[in-house]
Amino acid sequence: MIPPNQPPIRAKLPPKGNGIEQLVWLMAKLRAPEGCPWDREQDHMTLRLHAIEEVYELVDSIEAGDDHEMVEELGDLLLQVVFHAQLGKERSVFDFDQVCRTLVEKLLRRHPHVFGNLKAGGVDEVLANWETIKRAEKQGTKHERPSALDGIPKHLPALLRAEKLVKKARKAGLLPKPSKAKLNKAQLAKQLFDLTAAAQAAGVSAEALLRAETKRRENKLRKSEKSAK
Repeated sequence: MIPPNQPPIRAKLPPKGNGIEQLVWLMAKLRAPEGCPWDREQDHMTLRLHAIEEVYELVDSIEAGDDHEMVEELGDLLLQVVFHAQLGKERSVFDFDQVCRTLVEKLLRRHPHVFGNLKAGGVDEVLANWETIKRAEKQGTKHERPSALDGIPKHLPALLRAEKLVKKARKAGLLPKPSKAKLNKAQLAKQLFDLTAAAQAAGVSAEALLRAETKRRENKLRKSEKSAK
């Protein structure tokens, strides 16, 4: 235990190298036999929910307009990336450099209007090209997405997952386009809150209910998609 009122311990970082190099070095030290017992106990599974928490904390700092907190939360999120990369290196399957190079290659491929000769007329065309390139990348692999509804993360919060499903289904023509009637946002927000309160009063989770209903709708939409082919 650190005695009370003792000043923070200053670790000696390598004399050379930029911030990323020092961070990768530090993570390796934490995982070394003489490193931190907690860090040495972790694996990809034990860390998986930490990344979700760090993303939410980053969102809080962004919405608060707090640059100081944003720097700290971005660092915490980066730590998750470096931690997983170190674990991958220890398993001899990937490392931080490969993570970075894979990202660079993907961004180069998916921006032909910047790094190639393709002309893009606007944001909508850029997004359409992105999706086309992404489908081509995954075609013929175990990550291929034959359905227009594929690619929605399972662990998204229920409401966000429902929104993603509706957006993909409408884009694929599996759901009708929304009417252009003026939306009363305040009334809708009140209804959402009242539904949450009603679910709690009934002793059920609104999150769980919506997640189950979204899964039911997704199955129905997938069947409709298959029958249309």
